[in-house]
Amino acid sequence: MTKPFVPGRGYEKADWDAVDSPELTDAELAGLRPMQEAMPAIHAALQEGLRKRGPARTKEAVSIRLDIDLLERLRASGPGWQSRVNDALREWLERTAA
Repeated sequence: MTKPFVPGRGYEKADWDAVDSPELTDAELAGLRPMQEAMPAIHAALQEGLRKRGPARTKEAVSIRLDIDLLERLRASGPGWQSRVNDALREWLERTAA
């Protein structure tokens, strides 16, 4: 199934029409291989780039009940309020642990 041309996406109708993208044959589909097998160097570079981003999860979503007025004030403080709450809790724990 061919998608219709949609204007305003950075290319002209002539560009759209010039692309020849026939569907793959059964033989072509059968010959496909996983990226790590077909292009091991590129796959390794991509994996290394992902590892450099650090741990995938450093925070966990939790549910906590707060007074409505407190939550309204926190949200009103603008973007990043959840990180500021995290920092304030960390600071409080470090102070009280000493």
